[in-house]
Amino acid sequence: MTAGAAWTIDLTEPAEAYFAAIISWTAEQFGNTQARVYAETLGAALTALRGGPETPGVKRREEIGKDLCTLHIARGSRHGRHFILFRVRGDEKPPRISEPKA
Repeated sequence: MTAGAAWTIDLTEPAEAYFAAIISWTAEQFGNTQARVYAETLGAALTALRGGPETPGVKRREEIGKDLCTLHIARGSRHGRHFILFRVRGDEKPPRISEPKA
């Protein structure tokens, strides 16, 4: 993958349902305005992930499972209480760069 190229983010159906449940719960607990803000915060975190696993804040989580990573959803001045758990598919890993030969 070349520098600056965007990665594709594919949400599973359970992930989409969980995001919807988070927003619904937020609306019930804190109102529609806060739910809209939190939805934007979740969206900003997903947009940030288009930078791939080298996105600032991504942590590799091999203790959870093979090739798993997390990203806290807080972006910039936005706060959040959730992490996005994701796996990089093998066909999307960037190529290895070899050391130059002397």
